[in-house]
Amino acid sequence: MASSDDSTNDGADQVLTEERGYTRLLTLNRPRQLNALSFPMIMQLLNNLIAYEKDPEVKLLILKGRGRAFCAGGDVAAISRSVTEGHWTSGAQIFWNEFILNYIIATYSKPQVSILNGIVMGGGAGLSIHGRFRVATEKTVFAMPETSLGLFPDIGASYFLSRLPGFFGEYVGLTGARLDGAEMLACGLATHFVPSMKLTLLEDTLAKVETSDHFAICAIIDQFSRRVPLKESSAFNGFDVINKCFSKETVEEILSALELETVDAANEWIVVAIRSLKKASPISLKITLRAIREGRVQRVGQCLMKDYRLCCHILRKEASNDFFEGCRAILVDKDRNPKWDPCSLDLVDVKVVDRYFSEVDDACWEDLKLPVRHASKL
Repeated sequence: MASSDDSTNDGADQVLTEERGYTRLLTLNRPRQLNALSFPMIMQLLNNLIAYEKDPEVKLLILKGRGRAFCAGGDVAAISRSVTEGHWTSGAQIFWNEFILNYIIATYSKPQVSILNGIVMGGGAGLSIHGRFRVATEKTVFAMPETSLGLFPDIGASYFLSRLPGFFGEYVGLTGARLDGAEMLACGLATHFVPSMKLTLLEDTLAKVETSDHFAICAIIDQFSRRVPLKESSAFNGFDVINKCFSKETVEEILSALELETVDAANEWIVVAIRSLKKASPISLKITLRAIREGRVQRVGQCLMKDYRLCCHILRKEASNDFFEGCRAILVDKDRNPKWDPCSLDLVDVKVVDRYFSEVDDACWEDLKLPVRHASKL
C-alpha cells in the first residue's frame, strides 16, 4: 500500500490504454507509487471496462503494471487524508466505486489476463484475483497486509480467501504473509506461472486472438506456463499445521495453537506468523476472521456489500481509530509503532465487532448498490 502526490489529477496518464487488434491492454502507470490505486485510476478502469464489455470489437483484456509492481494496493493514505480533511463520506465514495469495479471484474463476460510481474497487494488483488486468468512470475510478491494497517482484507477478499485450500485463506488474510509466484500457483491465487522473460512474447501472442473463448485463451497461456517447485521454507509446505491452527474458532485460539507448534518445531513461517498476529490491530484481526468465515457461504456480491459496511463503520471511527493510526504509523510518520485501541485481543468487545457488520446508523447512508450482472458468482 502506498500514497502519492499525483492522486488529485484527472488520472488520464495513470492508466495507459492500447488497442491491439481485438485485445485491449491496460497498464497501471504510477510506478513511483508502486501503482497504488488512486480514485482517478478506479474511475478510468471502471469506465474502460464498461465500454469494452459492450464493444464487439473487444475480445480480451490484459491488465498489467508499469515498473516493479502490478499494484501495491489502494491509496489508503489518500483515503485517510480525505476523511481527516473533509467527511467520512469522501472515503466511502472511493470504496463504493472500487467495490463496483471489483464486482464488474468478478462478473465480466470477457476474459481478463492479469500479468502479476511484481508486487500485488490489497487493491491490486481486487483488480486481478477476481479476473479469469492471473499470471504470476518469479518476481511476484503477493500479500494482504491490511490487519497491520488497522483495516481488513476488503475488495471482496473474503470471497477468494475463503475458497483457498483448507484454511490457507485465514493464514494469508490474518497474518499478511507474503507469497511468491510459486505459492500463488500452488494455492490457486494464480492460474499460471510464466517466467518474466517470456511475458512480451505472451502479450504479443494474446494480442492476435480473435475470440473471447476462455479455453482458447487458456491454451495460449499454457504454452508459456511452467510448473515451479515451492521453496523448502514455504508455509504451504506446512499445510497440515496451517489447517490445524487456522481452523480454530477465535484469533486467540489460533495464536495459542501456533505457539504450541513452536515447542516441537520452530519453523520460520510459524515464528513470523505469530509475530505478525501480535503486531496487528486486534480489532482488525477479529473483523478479518469473521469476514473470511462468512465469506465461505457468500457470493462475491455479498462479500463486497459486507466490505462496504465494514469500511463505512471504520471511516466513521465508531469504535476504533485504528485505521487512521495505522496510516499514520506505517505510511505518514513511518515510525511503524501504531498505538492500537483496543490494544489487545481480550479487550475487543464482541458486540462492537457485531456492530461493524450491521447497517450504518446514518439517514444518508445506503448499502452498496451493485449493477445488474449475468454471471454465476453474483
